Amino acid sequence: MPRYRETDRWFLVPIRSVAAEPFEGHVYNLEVEDDHSYLAGFFAVRNCQNWLTSQALRDPVAGVRPEEVTPRQIVDLALRQRARILTSTYNEPLITSEWGIEVFKEGKARGLTCSYVSNGNATPEVLDYIRPWVDLYKVDLKGFDDRHYRKLGGVLKVVLDAIRLLHARGFWLEVVTLVVPGFNDSDEELRDIARFLVSVSPDIPWHVTAFHQDYKMTDQANTTAKGLIRAAEIGVAEGLRYVYAGNLPGRVGPFENTYCPACKALLIERVGYHISKDLLTPSRGACPSCSAKIPGAWAG
Repeated sequence: MPRYRETDRWFLVPIRSVAAEPFEGHVYNLEVEDDHSYLAGFFAVRNCQNWLTSQALRDPVAGVRPEEVTPRQIVDLALRQRARILTSTYNEPLITSEWGIEVFKEGKARGLTCSYVSNGNATPEVLDYIRPWVDLYKVDLKGFDDRHYRKLGGVLKVVLDAIRLLHARGFWLEVVTLVVPGFNDSDEELRDIARFLVSVSPDIPWHVTAFHQDYKMTDQANTTAKGLIRAAEIGVAEGLRYVYAGNLPGRVGPFENTYCPACKALLIERVGYHISKDLLTPSRGACPSCSAKIPGAWAG
């Protein structure tokens, strides 16, 4: 058998053996992973906070039976629930883009906004393919150390290139980093992430979120509110205009809210997922105090 076969479209490498090996690297619990995928992956996400859904096809303890549904049925359900946004998430959406786009075509035809929550391991070709149907895109940027990325089965440069492409192609882009103590929470690494995002656009919202013990990973220290605030302050110091500290509601000071970068007026006040004050949406993305345009995907 040849070592590989190359065609005009594919580079094929024969698989000589398959083996199960223990993995002792770090894993995350936000939404998506290279391995956190639809029937394809490298290792199970031990601390996944969405494991009841994401591991339904893998872990019998999840106890959730998958159901076959059509794109129309999904959109019908979304409209019955008065949803305004369809999101492909939990399993990595990039590897099921053909299926996702069939759902999104139906959704957009019926007035819904469509989005991906992804690990960002994207090629230019797939971004071009999904662009007509995907409005919003959130990337999980796991850190800024390529060695750590390779332990997770990814390559940092691929994700950074995808972030640049997403911004250049006009997706509304937001980036989230799960801050894991002892893994990616050094001042230097957080600063590198913030500087990179500023180099693409200082208007990219950066969400820093707290790791917490979940599923099969309960021996790692949780991220403290103090650590999360420190990460957010680094983002602001490096020039990012919209930095949020998530999933510790009521404990991160001003970093749950949106402020005008020009006049510092409060625009959106939040506690967790609850919006207690919205002064921005009625003005369709302009600060009511100084009229500065606030970038975003605003209703109306």
